[in-house]
Amino acid sequence: MARSPLILAASATAALPRTAITSVSVLTENSGGRFDTALARTDDGRDVVVRMPASEEASADLAAESRALHALTAGVRALLPFAVPEVLGENGSGTQRVLVVDHIDGYRIDPAHLPKGPGYAPAVGAALAAVHALPVSIVRTDGLPVRSPEQVRDDVKRLLDRADATGRVSDDLMLRWRRALDVDDLWRFESAVVLGGATSSSVILVDDENEIPHVVGILEWAGLSVGDPAVDLRWLASAPLAADDVHAGYAAAGDRSPDPLLRERARLYAELEFARWLVHGHDAGEADVVADAVALLDALADGVRGDHIVPDSRSDIDDAMALVESVPPVTPPASVDTSMQTDAYDPEALSLYLSAERDRVAAAEALADALAGADGQDGETDAIHVDQLPVPDRDDPEETAPIDLDGWDEEEARSQGPALRGKTTSSMWGGQEPAIREPEPAIREHADPDEPRRSTVDDEEDAARASRAALRRWGVSGTND
Repeated sequence: MARSPLILAASATAALPRTAITSVSVLTENSGGRFDTALARTDDGRDVVVRMPASEEASADLAAESRALHALTAGVRALLPFAVPEVLGENGSGTQRVLVVDHIDGYRIDPAHLPKGPGYAPAVGAALAAVHALPVSIVRTDGLPVRSPEQVRDDVKRLLDRADATGRVSDDLMLRWRRALDVDDLWRFESAVVLGGATSSSVILVDDENEIPHVVGILEWAGLSVGDPAVDLRWLASAPLAADDVHAGYAAAGDRSPDPLLRERARLYAELEFARWLVHGHDAGEADVVADAVALLDALADGVRGDHIVPDSRSDIDDAMALVESVPPVTPPASVDTSMQTDAYDPEALSLYLSAERDRVAAAEALADALAGADGQDGETDAIHVDQLPVPDRDDPEETAPIDLDGWDEEEARSQGPALRGKTTSSMWGGQEPAIREPEPAIREHADPDEPRRSTVDDEEDAARASRAALRRWGVSGTND
């Protein structure tokens, strides 16, 4: 039997010492008869809400709400864009527990009547997002329930086992739920602070001050815990018109990582409420509750026949795999040694260049010394420039042309200088002989016009001697390396 407002007023005076109640009236909370509630006014002009449980189960919920409201400190409340009831006093225990909180003015909207479009629906989604954004330390510090995704999944599995054990759930519906339970991606979510089952009619107050719809407060906090955010959106199954706008407001206001299967889990939790109602009636032995739950489950089974909570994407996966297999394989590039190499530095080319320069300079110096020695014997000195030296014609910079040995007398070379000490031109030049062209006769002007000019034969002989002398010096220098 429900308590009268006068009894609730008397209980409020026990919870609020030194405070008198001047008036009291019935306050409907849409709580399904679990609580007796009244709106009272105190002698200091405050409006307060007085609540007492109607059963032992309700008394546990009232105690949990008192504990949750105490956990919401002033600092936590400052993080929320709406009001939260503040505990003014409490007294008693069990079914005699009384809880007095301040009154938040506003009105409620039934889920089925929540309008679509901008306004109330996005505001409700934003309010729930603000709750889910609270630090989880609030719940952990006060010892409130904390559930990981794995624990939430295990709770659902146990509920399905209990519902299946009653034998009153159709096979199609049970298969639908168990298939969702087996989808691993469905249970990859980030746990958050949740209300544990918010609804738009019994929890959230709205107002349209200044013609701007907004949420002014959330009342019921008994389910405050850390768990799956989707549990606070399960009521959207009863608000099909506004569901998209509520989710849009939730996503726009939230700062959490996206949850691609949030809607699917919320839908699953909404359907499991029928299974929970069945288990409750079965365990309590209430036949009327069981019959009501079975009727709801049968209607649900007819409405979702052939449908899945998580769409089967196997065909999409097969198509993607077929596409990958149709792409020709890419041959990985051969390993390239890039050590000490840049765009402007080629070690091999530089080595060949330096070697050619050393040979050119050495040949020029040897030829100049030889010519100087030959001219010294005749009393003549010819001017020789390095730029006048012949340059061998080489098609391949790595290939060495053979030496032209015409006119070279080995016996004469031995008589005029050290022997080549057994080295052959082939061994000296790595199996190939360098080619040296005899230089063209140098042309010089005589200082004395009366002095007879040297003949072309003499010039050719001088050039031949110079070449032989240079070759002898190269051979000698090669034996000293």
